[in-house]
Amino acid sequence: MISTAFEYSRATSLDDAIAKLRASNGEGKVIAGGHSLVPLMKLRLSEPKTLIDIARIPGLSGIRKKDDAIEIGAGTVHHEVATSALLQQACPMLAETAAAIGDPLVRNRGTLGGSLAHADPAADYPAAMLALDADIHIKGPKGSRAVKAHDFFRGLFTVDLAPDEILVAVQFSPVKSAAYAKLYQRASHFAIVGVAAALHVNKETIQSARIGLTGASSHATRLTDVEQALAGKPLSVQSIEAAAKIAGAKLEDVNSDIHASEKYRRAMVPVFTKRALERALARATS
Repeated sequence: MISTAFEYSRATSLDDAIAKLRASNGEGKVIAGGHSLVPLMKLRLSEPKTLIDIARIPGLSGIRKKDDAIEIGAGTVHHEVATSALLQQACPMLAETAAAIGDPLVRNRGTLGGSLAHADPAADYPAAMLALDADIHIKGPKGSRAVKAHDFFRGLFTVDLAPDEILVAVQFSPVKSAAYAKLYQRASHFAIVGVAAALHVNKETIQSARIGLTGASSHATRLTDVEQALAGKPLSVQSIEAAAKIAGAKLEDVNSDIHASEKYRRAMVPVFTKRALERALARATS
């Protein structure tokens, strides 16, 4: 199918993009890589009257240190995230998450911000952002604000982002003892079940854990029961195995489609939670 007609405009700055978006009166969309928006337009599930290209806005992409945190611009493509020397050293989980997205074409065109704003229930980044307790930085005509990842993802393709706002960047503290594991669809590499796990360790004790789940329900969510089961426990395989067994037991809304039934997804949540935690444990003890 062919999309409906639209006007195209290239933004020269972030403020210019926000002004253009506001002038569209709710009928405009921003586009960078286009891997989330264009398929929707071709199916006429999205019919914007104006497309505002933000791909060449200076400073909207890149991976950098900012004080004690890492900041990634929303326009950064997946390939840059996957191959970043900074991330591979300071937060390898996020680099391996990006490397597992789609295929080379998708990784070289799709952007971090586009993926997060689209919030596909089977996307990889949302789980990683939850595990990293990331701050999502947003700008609109009323100014800038930051939203925690666990508040940003609200439902099926629904996030805390107003029609006249733009996702600008994400920030998070580096975590080496974290990992991502997923069961993926063979054609698209979207997650049937994906788990991102981050462990915060003091000596031989797990002080706290954050675990993000994607693919299983309408939107990315935290496995708080597993997090609570790990807090204060010894840093050991036994602690991981015991906590992973209860993963997903309290999930109420579990997806079922041509790729996997609800029953199969429920069975896979503890399996991939254990795999992610085992890899995080290996990094914590290496």
